[in-house]
Amino acid sequence: MTRTQRVPLDRMWYGGDYNPEQWPREVWDEDIRLMQRAAVTVATVAVFSWAKLEPEDGCFEFGWLDEVFERLHAAGIRVDLATATASPPSWLVRAHPEMLPVTASGTRLEFGSRQHYHPNSAVYRRHALRLVRALAERYGSHPALEAWHINNELACHVTHDYSPESAAAFRAWLRDRHGDIETLNASWGTAFWSQEYSDFDQIEPPRDTPSFKNPGQQLDFDRFMSDAWRECLRAEAELLRELTPDVPITTNFMGFFKGGDYWSWADELDFISDDEYPDPADPIAPAYAAMTRDLMRSLSGGAPWILMEQAPSAVNWRPRNAAKAAGWHRLLSLQSIARGADGIMQFQWRQSRIGAEKFHSGMLPHAGEDTRVFRETVSLGAELAGLRALVGTRCPAARVAILFDWTSWWALEQESTPASLSYLHIVFRWYHELWRRGVLVEFAKPGQALNDYDVVIAAGAVALSAEARTELARVVTRGGQLVVGYQTAVLDDSLGVLLGGYLGELQSVLGVHVEEFMPPAEPSLSGGAVPSLEISGLGAGAASEWGEVVRVHDAEVLASFVGGDLAGCPAITRRTDAAGGAGWYVATAPSALGEIASAVLEAAGIEHTLLPDQVEVVERGDHRFILNHSNVPVTVGEIEVAPRDVLIDSVLRVAV
Repeated sequence: MTRTQRVPLDRMWYGGDYNPEQWPREVWDEDIRLMQRAAVTVATVAVFSWAKLEPEDGCFEFGWLDEVFERLHAAGIRVDLATATASPPSWLVRAHPEMLPVTASGTRLEFGSRQHYHPNSAVYRRHALRLVRALAERYGSHPALEAWHINNELACHVTHDYSPESAAAFRAWLRDRHGDIETLNASWGTAFWSQEYSDFDQIEPPRDTPSFKNPGQQLDFDRFMSDAWRECLRAEAELLRELTPDVPITTNFMGFFKGGDYWSWADELDFISDDEYPDPADPIAPAYAAMTRDLMRSLSGGAPWILMEQAPSAVNWRPRNAAKAAGWHRLLSLQSIARGADGIMQFQWRQSRIGAEKFHSGMLPHAGEDTRVFRETVSLGAELAGLRALVGTRCPAARVAILFDWTSWWALEQESTPASLSYLHIVFRWYHELWRRGVLVEFAKPGQALNDYDVVIAAGAVALSAEARTELARVVTRGGQLVVGYQTAVLDDSLGVLLGGYLGELQSVLGVHVEEFMPPAEPSLSGGAVPSLEISGLGAGAASEWGEVVRVHDAEVLASFVGGDLAGCPAITRRTDAAGGAGWYVATAPSALGEIASAVLEAAGIEHTLLPDQVEVVERGDHRFILNHSNVPVTVGEIEVAPRDVLIDSVLRVAV
């Protein structure tokens, strides 16, 4: 994907969600003074302001927002203006309760929180677009307007809606997708359990059922709901482009969010932005955050993106909300910059005094400006101002890609599967080993051309189209290294089994097929011991989560299972192609996965070195970032980096 970068600010974005409507006017003066002190460049405004902007049906009140615009503009602060469509006002909900979302069990979710609407509501869409039009006509030419911010975290709380209106929209979507009812019956396998339909009007969403739901119906409903939310995004974007064609458009993604296929959503935006809240108490949070940053850069086609939300310290929605220790917020912020971000934004500017998020940290905390958090806010603003030269630059092109597929995510985690698996965990295991070795990764969409990558990893990608499988096979035949992990290419993209040993077109380049799945058992209720998995050879040691009977055609066995029912069965294989490429198959989750990753990188001629624990080294433009996420000093090459610190150099090239 090639994306045109349309973030016109020539400085780093720095700021956060600004909610002056929650505070008296005298506080606004202090906000502006402290924003200037903190070198804030952008404020996101009006995210949850629909009721304030339209207190009655069709009666708009913009006076307060006019004043906010003028104050920010006078202070040299740009405005990322939200369309305010994320939280409809009570008068609209009471007049049209049919817009409220309904769960799979039939419960209607009521007003009193946020996102109390469903995306297929014609009433919601009509009123939302009327508000968007009013905002665009009033502020579209304002000199402070930096960008449009559509809605907020689309589908965050209501990924799926089972209301009558969504049911009707689902039937229309199915007609467009399948064409006729016979095709749908074949795709869903409705001959099983006497589920045949004779008309589209008989179909309902996959509400709660006595036993397992139809897998094809579930998958299509996942796709439909993702498309429905994208249509909300598209409708607002199209109107804004009509009225304000020169103002760039974004919406805030949520990292690896299962409810929406971001590959398709990204095409609606002028630049990508993301909300990310790593848990300070989680030791793998830095690596997982890096994976998320790389996804955003991949969705951007390599172009810069914006970190739209993060917490300056603690959040308020975990069972225990750990605060960020001194330096950690800066560290994670600069990690985003290193991995392609052109700005660092927070939720929110001033910590709320009242409401559901009053204990969520802000750039300006409850205790005021004489605080560690605000001092760090000021310091980070100054540092970002000094990184102005990075704006618009890119990270080097990655030589390694990991396939990421929302269809497979939805399919792998359905019920009635061989084992309960987490798609993200499977992907993260591979990413983590590459991260530890300082290898930059991009994520790839199934079916896209993969010619630019020397290594491609497909793990857990259970449901792939023939096009996607063929493109993966080409990696080997053109001389690249293809790594296929367990539960990849087991099904087609309608969830029909690929018969004859799974893997489809990949069998020829891998030189294997799979005869039988044998995942390890879970502990019994009686507390009986569970046989552990082990492998010998490459990656020798313990293994976990998965095992299977692999039959070799013309591949080399690099590791085998030891003991138990799988004793002697191949666990890791490699088939070398005449073109010099190789297809690797990994049938389990080895504890020494890093050894396998290193072997693949060496075969591809990609330089890598195991970095000190919790350290990453990333290049962007002519800068190199050395980030130490650990609590102890580390040495990288000849450079010592303090605990929770970042070193940035525009000339130094560290030997690692």
